[in-house]
Amino acid sequence: MFQLQLHIDPKTEQRLKTILAHTENEETFAQNIIAYQISEIRKSLLSIRLELRKFEAEHGQATEQFYRQYEQGLTDDSEETMLWAGLYEMLQDNERRLQELA
Repeated sequence: MFQLQLHIDPKTEQRLKTILAHTENEETFAQNIIAYQISEIRKSLLSIRLELRKFEAEHGQATEQFYRQYEQGLTDDSEETMLWAGLYEMLQDNERRLQELA
């Protein structure tokens, strides 16, 4: 048996208890939470990839190539550069999270 302790607002706790009281199968409930998180990460990955493609098209450069240059300090510090790098880091983070859950 798995014990889970959450530090949440009392109202949230009550709402969660209400949901669990009406849930016949706790395993299904837990699996649905995991599936929801996976779905949200996949949506986020799609959105990020679309944004990265815009940068790639605009600059004629693959994001991975850009990011290597960024890490080596070969890019400027413009807002656009920071956004592009940040999006790529978000992509990597979300891909790691998805692997952990899948």
